[in-house]
Amino acid sequence: MTMEQEIQAMIDKFHRKVESDPEFKKEIMSVKKSVNLDLGEEKYYIKVEDAHVSEFKKELLDSADLYVTTTPESFRGLMNGTLRPMKAYVLKKIRVKGKIDDLMFLKKFF
Repeated sequence: MTMEQEIQAMIDKFHRKVESDPEFKKEIMSVKKSVNLDLGEEKYYIKVEDAHVSEFKKELLDSADLYVTTTPESFRGLMNGTLRPMKAYVLKKIRVKGKIDDLMFLKKFF
């Protein structure tokens, strides 16, 4: 599976959670965020609004709320749970630029 397919699967899982958990949907309904994901040779942006990933493209936005830089291997570890977000941050396996509130939003995907 390519990284793009893996991210799409993560997005699909997020959408299923939104649809099956009314409390979660209510909690994130007002969230409107854009996230740049720089994986070295692969770069993506994800835009979330109205409890839905409205855009997922293989490019970076000029200006995003959150900018995440990591390797494909570390990102896979975050997605499958073998690498905890705080450990990745402390070990500098992931770098994040943005507000702390935006960073906390990212946890909802994992």
